[in-house]
Amino acid sequence: MTADTELDATARIARDLIRIDTTNWGEGKSVGETIAAEYVEAELRRLGLAPELFDSAPGRTSVVARVPGRDSSRPALVLHGHLDVVPADPANWSVDPFSGEVKDGMLWGRGAVDMKDMDAMILTALDDILSSGRLPARELIVAFFADEENGGEYGSHFLVDTKPELFAGATEAVSEVGGYSVHVAGQRAYLLQTGEKALIWIRLVARGVAAHGSRVIHDNAVTKLARAVTKLGEREWPLHLTTTTSALLAELAQMHGVSPDTDPVDLVERSGSAAGFLLGTLRVTSNPTLLSAGYKHNVIPDRAEALIDVRPFAGQEDEVLAQIRELIGPDIEVEIVHHDVGLENPFDGDLVGRMVAALHLHDPGAPVLPYLMSGGTDNKALAKLGIEGYGFAPLKLGDDLDFPSMFHGVDERVPLDALSFGHAVLRDFLLDC
Repeated sequence: MTADTELDATARIARDLIRIDTTNWGEGKSVGETIAAEYVEAELRRLGLAPELFDSAPGRTSVVARVPGRDSSRPALVLHGHLDVVPADPANWSVDPFSGEVKDGMLWGRGAVDMKDMDAMILTALDDILSSGRLPARELIVAFFADEENGGEYGSHFLVDTKPELFAGATEAVSEVGGYSVHVAGQRAYLLQTGEKALIWIRLVARGVAAHGSRVIHDNAVTKLARAVTKLGEREWPLHLTTTTSALLAELAQMHGVSPDTDPVDLVERSGSAAGFLLGTLRVTSNPTLLSAGYKHNVIPDRAEALIDVRPFAGQEDEVLAQIRELIGPDIEVEIVHHDVGLENPFDGDLVGRMVAALHLHDPGAPVLPYLMSGGTDNKALAKLGIEGYGFAPLKLGDDLDFPSMFHGVDERVPLDALSFGHAVLRDFLLDC
């Protein structure tokens, strides 16, 4: 086991946070978020800041603090992370997912990349700046939210809806899932996240006749649901290229030395580890994630349910829902469990330029490419206040790590040297932002 003295501050804090189990099971059920929030609060107070804790419900705690900047005339920047993680089944892992084990030059555990690495980078970047008597370029609103992994009802959306004054004066935000490296055509490049697809979680409900399991029943809720789930899961939605994705594809074509008219799927699939992030940005996705039916082996249930994770593009939500209803037919009820907006911000301007400059300071000449994220972040909540959000959690990664599979995956881990790189890039970005 690696001793504490062998880890830098970013790795130590990330490990501490991983060791706090903050599993979010959804439906209002979670653990550990208050403990993690209190840990972060103590770190921020150690830096001389005055953080506040906000409870949306018992155990659902977020932290917010303001950091003064050198230029008080400029709008504030929201710098945010989340403290919760998705569940992890220890039986499937090669290490205890909440041990924060260090081996093979990596920090292992649930949250290592989503997103306790960035949480730690935020804290140590601020420590570097403030402990040396410096200030960030402009005022920062630093937030660590609860409940991001279930849509933010108890975290970012709660604070935006009930305490919008916390974010007064902010026009831009920076958070997770961007600024990391991928290997394309033999060179390292960085994906800067400038937008997110929309999010609709839906529940499908099929109804039928309850009966003994030995009977011939044609009105079987499970059978009807299975047909609907199969149709949605196997549905290949048409290609849809946003402005951001079109710009990315043009850059990829140039890097590969092929025609810009190359098939988008082929272009993405030849782009190494980047494909894991980018394939889902080319079309709508509709993935079944949970099934529920019945209560006894020999009883045909009269109700069966499925949860479907649908990711349309911004502005297409109504059209996609209509197509889903047409595809599965009138016998299946469709309930919207959660809906969040899609975002697409420009890949230009002062903020983007400063993120690119910070990356180039530590990896000169590496291409920085825009991309639309297939998932979502707490930037969706901040968008309700007119705040433009970007993904910038910088990591320089080797080409032997399947980074996309780390998100919500088994044996989630992050290289220690990538944490050190991210800390330095984020610090220098905040000094210049």
